[in-house]
Amino acid sequence: MKRFFYVIIILQISLLTAHAQDDPFTKARNRMVEHDLKGRDITDPTVLRVMGKVQRHLFVDKSLQKSAYNDHPLPIAEGQTISQPYIVALMTQVLKLKHGEKVLEIGTGSGYQTAVLAEITDKVYTIEIRKGLAEEAAARLNNLDYKDVKVKNADGYFGWEEHAPFDAIIVTAAANHIPPPLIKQLKDGGRLVIPLGSTTYYQTLTVVKKIKGDDLRVEHITGVAFVPMIGEAQKNR
Repeated sequence: MKRFFYVIIILQISLLTAHAQDDPFTKARNRMVEHDLKGRDITDPTVLRVMGKVQRHLFVDKSLQKSAYNDHPLPIAEGQTISQPYIVALMTQVLKLKHGEKVLEIGTGSGYQTAVLAEITDKVYTIEIRKGLAEEAAARLNNLDYKDVKVKNADGYFGWEEHAPFDAIIVTAAANHIPPPLIKQLKDGGRLVIPLGSTTYYQTLTVVKKIKGDDLRVEHITGVAFVPMIGEAQKNR
């Protein structure tokens, strides 16, 4: 019996080693976590674990994969970007998402932030206004086995009412005001994270906690720079 136990342990170690060898970016990803995340103010153990697991290089063009774990944004299709790892980790940390909670993401983009969320909870809903990006992200997430994620091609300004209320909402594009439908679709006690301010220059990463009804608590985190929300958000500028 003891020998059988040791054989199982050896097999598990071998599988983990083989997996690490299959992913040539493991070392770069670990360096990113240690230097760019732990080396700053990312302390949540769940966020650190997830950031060390999700393979960012699979969410960018092959020509950019060598830069995937550098701490800066990278271009994706249709003039959009994939946020720098630190900002993804920071937004996830301040969102305080827990397993089993329902989260709505506005701005799917490549699907990288979506995958990070899906490693924490199996109730992830994400909206992308650009049809091409939405279709590519949906296919990518499915291929990477994030099959519980629900992707919708629509204007995220209006949220996703049929699946509301949400425990948490994360907006990954700049807005000069908080879309009222998102506050309405947030549970009492829920959190919304959004880059708020000028959609042309810089914004402030802002956390809004819905205490009850229209009673909101607002916290400003740090300066950020995101691409602007489009659709109804632009009409309300």
